[in-house]
Amino acid sequence: MAFAAEKLQSDDALLDTYSATVADAVDRIGPAVCRIERIGAGGHGSGFVISQDGLVVTNFHVVGDARAVRVTMPDGASREGHVLGRDPDTDIALVRADGSFADVAPLGDSKRLRRGQIAIAIGNPLGFEWTVTAGVVSALGRSMRASTGRLIDDVIQTDAALNPGNSGGPLVSSAGEVIGVNTAMIHGAQGIAFAVASNTANFVISEIIRFGRVRRAFIGVSADTTNLPRRAALLSQVTTNTAVRLRSVEKNGPAAKAGLKEGDIIAAIDGRPVTGVDDLVRMLDAERIGRETLCTVVRRTGVSQVAVTPVARTN
Repeated sequence: MAFAAEKLQSDDALLDTYSATVADAVDRIGPAVCRIERIGAGGHGSGFVISQDGLVVTNFHVVGDARAVRVTMPDGASREGHVLGRDPDTDIALVRADGSFADVAPLGDSKRLRRGQIAIAIGNPLGFEWTVTAGVVSALGRSMRASTGRLIDDVIQTDAALNPGNSGGPLVSSAGEVIGVNTAMIHGAQGIAFAVASNTANFVISEIIRFGRVRRAFIGVSADTTNLPRRAALLSQVTTNTAVRLRSVEKNGPAAKAGLKEGDIIAAIDGRPVTGVDDLVRMLDAERIGRETLCTVVRRTGVSQVAVTPVARTN
């Protein structure tokens, strides 16, 4: 009986610690989460403020083709916002809201995530109050199909339930940092939900701020982050433990023409380690369009260098 009582007290303490961790993260990020409504077009979703001068991140499918949106904060304050840019291929959009904002949600480093880590989804689907659900990071480096039909790479899978209207809201770590942008839910699949990783979102935001759109080099692959065996790391002369494995290679695309195949592992590009899908996305920028790019490829037969010439990605 004494053992059972001690275990019960231990479980209660653990639950209290978990509850406090979730509540603290929500208190930190929640005030920066907003409701996004298209002006004159209907439809709504969530978003979050990332800078005091009014930069707001949301989903592309939340804003659609709208030029102006209504941004409503948890305290009821409502401002007009203008869509600065959108990227259908990652389901990310960036809005500039009028005025200044005291509360912001910092983007964290999604590369540091681990399976089993606490994941907290915050949204603003039904009025001014946010809703909160919590779970764990179920998988990393997933790919899912965007509304354009293209695959979104570097997607976080979580079991933190997404309520209707939560799209565009932040997925938050226990440290109170945004680790992803909630983007979709597979209905009838036991509550599996997805978020675009914060590192990918950061890349998209930077491109939109600089150029008004996202410029990309295209090689025609989808990929997952995978462990890199030590022997393969030594042979490929990289010092990392992870790389990317090609899930599919588009027929007649630059990768296929260069000889890359499904199952190949890319450990480096032009000698720079590719530790995950976010690296692959970031490295394939506009500067590589039309320029021969050397991929360090790991296969069962050994390590080889494959020259790929990316092309401009068109919508």
